[in-house]
Amino acid sequence: MALILCIETSTAVLSVALARDRAVVAERVCTEPRQQAALTAPLVKEVLSEAGVDMAQCDAVCVSAGPGSYTGLRVGVSTAKGLCFGVDIPLLSVGTLDILVAGCYSAGAKRHRGSGGLVPQFVEDNMDDKGCRASFIVPMIDARRMEVYTAVYSGEGERLTPVEAQVVTEASFASELAQGQVLFVGDGALKCAQVLRHPHALFREAFPLARHMVPLAQDAWETGRFEDLAYFEPFYLKDFVATVSKKQLW
Repeated sequence: MALILCIETSTAVLSVALARDRAVVAERVCTEPRQQAALTAPLVKEVLSEAGVDMAQCDAVCVSAGPGSYTGLRVGVSTAKGLCFGVDIPLLSVGTLDILVAGCYSAGAKRHRGSGGLVPQFVEDNMDDKGCRASFIVPMIDARRMEVYTAVYSGEGERLTPVEAQVVTEASFASELAQGQVLFVGDGALKCAQVLRHPHALFREAFPLARHMVPLAQDAWETGRFEDLAYFEPFYLKDFVATVSKKQLW
């Protein structure tokens, strides 16, 4: 029965959760933007305190691997590495888009057997107005202007295309939209609604949360998919570009 600390810092929403055997026992969520550097460590301390455990009792730390905010990812990974190194426990990671897709399922829902094996039960957000399951899920992380970090997933949550940075146009995802309902979910989804005007398109604003990492982290733990603590780096997808401030400093 694994005790796993999950840290999600890839977008504007910061969250930390502690889970025991797929069940969340404590969590903190901060919706104030750009607080990863200041609040990640304090929130970790809070969830451990609430659960009445210390880091040495944890079996692993799982961190959101990206893509997402360059600074946010670096803070999350650095914190996770430091915690793992300090008490000599494994580091796990899960993709940020996978976390968004996991959030389209009911947390802790009873699993049922489908054509692809054991899959979680869908929640209302993955249904159209008639209660039909979406054929595809397209998570979107805002990458400014009309660009998003994205990939196409099946209605059962299986990733079908590589993760990429894509500029969304009227022609984007035409093949998927022609086949059935497509759920666009994430902090980059709503801005695409003005472009993807199709009757099969559903849009939900959402953020990847640490609580949605729990089943993915547990799967990684059970299958031994541990990261190299010394060499693991976030999946930035795009190189960091420094900009020069326009403010006069003197």
